[in-house]
Amino acid sequence: MNQSDFLKVVIPFKDKVFRLAKRLLVSTEEAEDATQELFFKLWKNKEKLSEYNNVEAFAMTMTKNYCYDRLKSKQASNLTLVHNNYKEKETSLDKKIEQEDSVNQVHKLIENLPEQQKIIIQLRDIEQYDFDEICKMVDMKPTAVRVALSRARKTIREALIKKHNYGVS
Repeated sequence: MNQSDFLKVVIPFKDKVFRLAKRLLVSTEEAEDATQELFFKLWKNKEKLSEYNNVEAFAMTMTKNYCYDRLKSKQASNLTLVHNNYKEKETSLDKKIEQEDSVNQVHKLIENLPEQQKIIIQLRDIEQYDFDEICKMVDMKPTAVRVALSRARKTIREALIKKHNYGVS
C-alpha cells in the first residue's frame, strides 16, 4: 500500500479518532498525541491493513485501547490531574450563548458517565457508528451495548431536565 492509498483509507475517519481520544483523555494535547501515535502505528503496519474488513473500526478500537493504556500507565497520575483540572478555553461571548452552554453541559455530563457508557455514547450518538460496529469495538453483546447506551442517555436526560427545571445541576 503506497502513501496515497493509505491516506485515502485513513483520512475519512481521522476526526473521529481524535474526538474519541479527546473524550477519553480530555486534554487536546494528549488527544493529538494519541491520534498521531495511532496513525504512526497504522502507517508502520499499512501492508496488513488489507486484512481488516473495516479499518475504521479497527482504528477506533486501537484508539480506545491506546487511551486506556495511557490512563493506566505511569503517566496516569499526570493525566488524572489534567483530566480533573482541564477546562476548555472559552471566550466571554461563548458563555453568554445559551445553546453553547447546553452543549457544554452535555459534554460535561458525558465526561462524568462510567467509561463504558462514555465510549458507547461517543461512538453511537456522536460518531454515528451502527450497533454491530460498536459491539466489535467494545467487545460486548448487542443487548449489553443497547442497555449501556440507554442508561447513558437516561442519565444525561435526567440531569438536563433537573438543570432546566431548577436552574442548578
